[in-house]
Amino acid sequence: MARGNQRDKAREKNLKDQAGKTGSERTTMRGKDSDGFVRMQQSGTEFARTKEAQAAIMQAKQKAADDKRKADAAAAGK
Repeated sequence: MARGNQRDKAREKNLKDQAGKTGSERTTMRGKDSDGFVRMQQSGTEFARTKEAQAAIMQAKQKAADDKRKADAAAAGK
């Protein structure tokens, strides 16, 4: 039963650490998902903003790749 005590101690330490943090610090804490990976937790608006920024980056990359393919096709056609 030593593991149960260790778990309780860790839980108490975590609660004590969280009590001293502000709301914004709590939302950016790392937590494990159900699949075991550690991910940053974001609020709804932060998540949406991040998602839009990542989408814009991907669209720029796709446009650059399409432009390159068109240029290669035009060069090959000449």
